[in-house]
Amino acid sequence: MDLLVARHYSTVFRLALRMMGNEEAASDVVQESFLKALRAIHGFRGESSFRTWLLAIAANEARGAMRRGGRRRETGLEDATDLPDGNPLPDETLSLRQERKRISKLIASLPEKQREAVTLRIFEGLSF
Repeated sequence: MDLLVARHYSTVFRLALRMMGNEEAASDVVQESFLKALRAIHGFRGESSFRTWLLAIAANEARGAMRRGGRRRETGLEDATDLPDGNPLPDETLSLRQERKRISKLIASLPEKQREAVTLRIFEGLSF
Protein backbone atom coordinates (compact mmCIF):
# COMPACT_ATOMS: atom_id res chain seq x y z
CA MET A 1 0.00 0.00 0.00
CA ASP A 2 2.96 2.34 0.63
CA LEU A 3 3.83 2.23 -3.05
CA LEU A 4 0.24 3.04 -4.03
CA VAL A 5 0.13 5.96 -1.59
CA ALA A 6 3.44 7.30 -2.88
CA ARG A 7 2.28 6.97 -6.47
CA HIS A 8 -1.19 8.51 -6.08
CA TYR A 9 -0.99 10.88 -3.10
CA SER A 10 -0.44 14.08 -5.07
CA THR A 11 -3.26 13.32 -7.53
CA VAL A 12 -5.73 12.56 -4.73
CA PHE A 13 -4.61 15.64 -2.79
CA ARG A 14 -5.09 17.94 -5.82
CA LEU A 15 -8.62 16.64 -6.32
CA ALA A 16 -9.45 16.98 -2.62
CA LEU A 17 -8.00 20.49 -2.50
CA ARG A 18 -10.06 21.62 -5.48
CA MET A 19 -13.20 20.16 -3.99
CA MET A 20 -12.66 21.23 -0.37
CA GLY A 21 -11.01 24.60 -0.88
CA ASN A 22 -8.42 24.37 1.89
CA GLU A 23 -5.40 22.22 2.64
CA GLU A 24 -6.45 21.03 6.09
CA ALA A 25 -9.81 19.68 4.89
CA ALA A 26 -8.13 18.22 1.79
CA SER A 27 -5.57 16.39 3.95
CA ASP A 28 -8.37 14.88 6.00
CA VAL A 29 -10.15 13.74 2.83
CA VAL A 30 -6.95 12.21 1.46
CA GLN A 31 -6.28 10.31 4.67
CA GLU A 32 -9.84 8.97 4.84
CA SER A 33 -9.74 8.08 1.14
CA PHE A 34 -6.61 5.96 1.48
CA LEU A 35 -7.99 4.28 4.60
CA LYS A 36 -11.24 3.43 2.79
CA ALA A 37 -9.31 2.17 -0.22
CA LEU A 38 -7.16 -0.04 2.01
CA ARG A 39 -10.23 -1.49 3.72
CA ALA A 40 -11.95 -2.10 0.37
CA ILE A 41 -8.95 -3.20 -1.71
CA HIS A 42 -10.33 -6.74 -1.87
CA GLY A 43 -13.39 -5.33 -3.65
CA PHE A 44 -11.34 -3.66 -6.41
CA ARG A 45 -12.40 -5.58 -9.51
CA GLY A 46 -10.05 -3.99 -12.02
CA GLU A 47 -12.87 -2.73 -14.25
CA SER A 48 -11.15 0.65 -14.16
CA SER A 49 -7.63 1.70 -13.29
CA PHE A 50 -6.67 1.82 -9.64
CA ARG A 51 -6.22 5.59 -10.01
CA THR A 52 -9.78 6.04 -11.28
CA TRP A 53 -11.15 3.85 -8.48
CA LEU A 54 -9.16 5.76 -5.86
CA LEU A 55 -10.25 9.16 -7.24
CA ALA A 56 -13.88 8.01 -7.09
CA ILE A 57 -13.40 7.12 -3.43
CA ALA A 58 -11.76 10.51 -2.79
CA ALA A 59 -14.53 12.40 -4.60
CA ASN A 60 -17.17 10.55 -2.58
CA GLU A 61 -15.30 11.27 0.64
CA ALA A 62 -14.99 14.97 -0.26
CA ARG A 63 -18.72 15.18 -1.05
CA GLY A 64 -19.48 13.55 2.29
CA ALA A 65 -17.17 15.94 4.12
CA MET A 66 -18.84 18.91 2.41
CA ARG A 67 -22.28 17.62 3.43
CA ARG A 68 -21.14 17.15 7.01
CA GLY A 69 -19.29 20.46 7.19
CA GLY A 70 -21.38 22.72 4.99
CA ARG A 71 -20.31 24.38 1.77
CA ARG A 72 -16.70 24.52 0.76
CA ARG A 73 -14.67 27.68 0.67
CA GLU A 74 -13.91 28.64 -2.92
CA THR A 75 -10.31 28.96 -4.04
CA GLY A 76 -9.56 30.97 -7.15
CA LEU A 77 -7.60 29.44 -9.98
CA GLU A 78 -5.06 32.23 -9.66
CA ASP A 79 -4.15 30.79 -6.26
CA ALA A 80 -3.93 27.24 -7.57
CA THR A 81 -1.76 27.75 -10.62
CA ASP A 82 1.35 29.69 -11.46
CA LEU A 83 1.65 32.17 -14.27
CA PRO A 84 3.38 30.93 -17.40
CA ASP A 85 7.17 31.20 -17.53
CA GLY A 86 8.78 34.18 -19.17
CA ASN A 87 7.97 37.49 -17.47
CA PRO A 88 4.62 38.44 -18.97
CA LEU A 89 3.82 42.08 -19.41
CA PRO A 90 1.66 43.66 -16.67
CA ASP A 91 -1.40 43.85 -18.92
CA GLU A 92 -0.93 40.18 -19.88
CA THR A 93 -0.71 39.26 -16.19
CA LEU A 94 -3.90 41.19 -15.45
CA SER A 95 -5.64 39.59 -18.43
CA LEU A 96 -4.60 36.08 -17.33
CA ARG A 97 -5.74 36.77 -13.77
CA GLN A 98 -9.11 38.05 -14.98
CA GLU A 99 -9.56 35.03 -17.25
CA ARG A 100 -8.72 32.62 -14.41
CA LYS A 101 -11.25 34.35 -12.16
CA ARG A 102 -13.89 34.13 -14.88
CA ILE A 103 -13.22 30.42 -15.44
CA SER A 104 -13.18 29.76 -11.71
CA LYS A 105 -16.58 31.45 -11.32
CA LEU A 106 -18.00 29.47 -14.22
CA ILE A 107 -16.76 26.17 -12.80
CA ALA A 108 -18.03 27.10 -9.33
CA SER A 109 -21.48 27.87 -10.78
CA LEU A 110 -21.86 24.32 -12.10
CA PRO A 111 -23.89 21.79 -10.15
CA GLU A 112 -21.71 19.67 -7.86
CA LYS A 113 -21.53 16.56 -10.07
CA GLN A 114 -20.78 18.57 -13.22
CA ARG A 115 -18.13 20.59 -11.37
CA GLU A 116 -16.55 17.33 -10.24
CA ALA A 117 -16.61 15.89 -13.77
CA VAL A 118 -15.03 19.03 -15.25
CA THR A 119 -12.36 19.08 -12.53
CA LEU A 120 -11.50 15.42 -13.06
CA ARG A 121 -11.42 15.82 -16.85
CA ILE A 122 -9.48 19.09 -17.11
CA PHE A 123 -7.18 19.01 -14.10
CA GLU A 124 -6.63 15.26 -13.72
CA GLY A 125 -6.83 14.24 -17.37
CA LEU A 126 -9.43 11.51 -16.88
CA SER A 127 -11.84 10.62 -19.66
CA PHE A 128 -15.54 11.27 -19.37
